[in-house]
Amino acid sequence: MMNTEDHIAWFRHTGPYIKAHRGRTFVVYLGGGALESPNLVTLVHDLALLHSLGVRLVLVHASREAIDSALPTDHSAVLSNGLRVTDDLTLATAIDAAAKQRVQLERLLSMGLPNTPLKDAHIRVMAGNVVTARPIGIRDGVDYLHSGAVRRIDAEGVQAILDSDAIALISPLGYSPAGELFSVSASDVAEAVAVGVGADKLIFLDRHAGLIDQEGQLIRQCTVASAQSLHVLDAEQQRVRDAACRACSQGVPRSHLLTFHREGALLEELFTHDGGGTLIAQDPYEQARGAEIDDIASIMELIRPLEESGALVRRSRERLEEEIHHFSILERDGRIIACAALYPFTEAGVGEIACVATHPDYRGEGRAQQLLTELINDASRLALAEVFVLTTQSTHWFLEQGFEPASPEQLPIEKQQLYNWQRNAAVLRRTV
Repeated sequence: MMNTEDHIAWFRHTGPYIKAHRGRTFVVYLGGGALESPNLVTLVHDLALLHSLGVRLVLVHASREAIDSALPTDHSAVLSNGLRVTDDLTLATAIDAAAKQRVQLERLLSMGLPNTPLKDAHIRVMAGNVVTARPIGIRDGVDYLHSGAVRRIDAEGVQAILDSDAIALISPLGYSPAGELFSVSASDVAEAVAVGVGADKLIFLDRHAGLIDQEGQLIRQCTVASAQSLHVLDAEQQRVRDAACRACSQGVPRSHLLTFHREGALLEELFTHDGGGTLIAQDPYEQARGAEIDDIASIMELIRPLEESGALVRRSRERLEEEIHHFSILERDGRIIACAALYPFTEAGVGEIACVATHPDYRGEGRAQQLLTELINDASRLALAEVFVLTTQSTHWFLEQGFEPASPEQLPIEKQQLYNWQRNAAVLRRTV
């Protein structure tokens, strides 16, 4: 259990995320089993907390398991290519299950007892016929009867709910212009709603912690392409993975896969640097880019401990402002986690790699190597023949990156004149 100081430190670190999430639209998919989970009440409290922090929430609940458990034992589900064949009895059961789940969520979001996080919350929950569906029809000789596919989403209707400061609650049922009712995939509904309303995040809460790599380790973040290349055995997880990837490919900036089984997973995913599940984005989650003036404060915070230890030469803010165009940074979710600089000596045909720093939480995971590679590529584009470094504490690391020992006399003349013999930094160089 965290002590008071840890709680305060954690709360301080949530500040940037609270600011970033305010006014954003999140579509949250509550997968099969979520509404039966022992963690449902705390999950609802977490959703209420997001709403109180200014997040615009759309909840889409899955009902497949509720339908299966409500059907008579002698009326087993008929599946074809992972899709349910919805006959008359199954449709009636789906309507009943969706209605009960909707009432259950509305009841939980209406709690306001003094000893609960929902005290005086007064959260409004609104729903409506926002999903227009069409019949799946007959495929490969199979008539799917009342099973439907999303035709379109009434995005204006959903936005109107959100604009009224209410939570939008959407069931996996769709209506046709002819007045027909269809049972539709909740994951498809969540995807279509996220794309239709231009959501900032599409969050899938199901049984799985996220995507797993070949070594059995949780993948914290990945691109759409890498997520699609993973071999996923579980059919439900494959369905939400595919929906998450399609949503990102259609403009939703980020999708998240996490579990409802672990209490607090949603808040961990949204308010910590590494999250609690898998983040999928069209572009890499961590991006290297050239530094800008607005990055100076973050760079100074990053390099200050290394300056204090003597590993880096101290740089004033004024000097950083003058030299910021030489810096490259590695940014993770809006936070600078590594930096490095390239100072070209064009006449000598060499460049200096300097101020290589990585945040302590992310050391040993290749970030410094990534930035070093970026700067060496920059040196190549500038037609520099080699690069060099001056270091007092990282000699072995640079040797592992292909640098070789050199002497101060091999530095460019202007650099030799600035060399601090008292600091006695090692000189290392490598070809570009």
